[in-house]
Amino acid sequence: MDKADLLNKLEDIEWEDLEFKSAESGLPKSIWESVSAFANSAGGWIFLGVSEKKGEFIVSGLKQAAKLEQDFINTLNSAEKFNCVIRPRVKKYKISNKIVLGFYIPIAKNKPIYFNNLKNTYVRSGSGDRRASSEEIDAMYREQAYGTKSSEFIEDLAYEKLSSQSIEEYMAYMQRANPSLRYNQMSAKDFLTKIRAISDKGVSYAALLFFGNKELIDVYFTDFRIDLLEIPAESYSKANPRYTFRLIEQENLWQYYFALMHRISSHIDLPFNMDNQGFNVANHPQLIALREALVNMLMHADYFSPMKSRVRIFTNHIEFFNPGAFPKPVETLIHEDVSLPRNPILATLFRCIKLAENAGFGFDRMRDNWFDYNQTRPEFRGDIDFSVVDFTTKTSTKTSTKTSTKTSTKKQIEVLELVRSNPSLTLEELASELNLSKQGVRYHLDKLKEADKIRYIGSSRSGRWEIIE
Repeated sequence: MDKADLLNKLEDIEWEDLEFKSAESGLPKSIWESVSAFANSAGGWIFLGVSEKKGEFIVSGLKQAAKLEQDFINTLNSAEKFNCVIRPRVKKYKISNKIVLGFYIPIAKNKPIYFNNLKNTYVRSGSGDRRASSEEIDAMYREQAYGTKSSEFIEDLAYEKLSSQSIEEYMAYMQRANPSLRYNQMSAKDFLTKIRAISDKGVSYAALLFFGNKELIDVYFTDFRIDLLEIPAESYSKANPRYTFRLIEQENLWQYYFALMHRISSHIDLPFNMDNQGFNVANHPQLIALREALVNMLMHADYFSPMKSRVRIFTNHIEFFNPGAFPKPVETLIHEDVSLPRNPILATLFRCIKLAENAGFGFDRMRDNWFDYNQTRPEFRGDIDFSVVDFTTKTSTKTSTKTSTKTSTKKQIEVLELVRSNPSLTLEELASELNLSKQGVRYHLDKLKEADKIRYIGSSRSGRWEIIE
């Protein structure tokens, strides 16, 4: 972030990656809330020496910049105020002969990050900080065991307790789907031992989820289920009745995969293409994208969360909801080949039958194949304890560009109408009213500001929107 970027930001309202503080009388108490919030969310910048006057952010500068920098860095490096050492990146700016300090607080590897006591755990919410709920704190602690918890063994739980029918079906499927795989020469028990799904110690949580029966799974996972609802509206709040179909409970993840995939695929156009042997070719891009989303949901779910994985099929979109956050910011997962499965054994089981890639989160397969289908890309969003992948279904290839333009215009009119009736609406409230993600709301707000139709007056906490007539 260079000086030009900073100056550009200073003319705008606070977004999630920025926090401005004047620090005229020393380090403000709220700075520790921002440090905690950024570390527990996606990281962000704190700028000292920027104040607000008459609804605009201006550079006020720092009189004792060196002392403030030293005090701030020493506090974060000492691990006395916070529960761990935090090492920010520091930049100093000189703007109109006034000193501004910028501190980048990185996302923490092990959350929660708090000061003084656990109650002082904060997260980012829109352009401000808020205290984390107990459920969000619990989710952060579970994230510390990311990639390991489901691989732990349940002592004294015997292999014979698993569903022999599911195991036999899986081994037969693997033989057909991946005939050259060396594991096909092994017995089922040897195969599961080889991939560390079972051992002399017992059965792993992952193996139980994949091959157990519901009665046994419920002993270790309260009310185990993967939900699928068909909703006769564009949003749940507008639906009457609330849903027209709900998937019945299945025994385990292996059975859930086929039941879910069958129901999901019935809601998209799938032309029948035969190969030279007369079999249906099931490599349509829309099917590949949705299958990737479903497998990713099952592989990366936080099964120890009180929330449940869920697929909701609306009249114009299909939403995959998962307990558990993405392991890195979505932008990183999209542009880099990051392979960080939350449940490595589940990932191995899906990869052995060629239902999952060997690396990454499959974002490219979802984005590219869905774009080939209807010229739209799925939306990825989430928070500390959940993640969502959302596919738009009601768009044709021929009219997608025209429809997209009309939709954007319509949404921007809706934004104007909402802020006209309530100028104090927050980013979260706008997102809820418009049925968009916060990123989507920002896009439309930016377009309106570029067109000089709207502006924001005041701070993120006490400011308001103003329509430019």
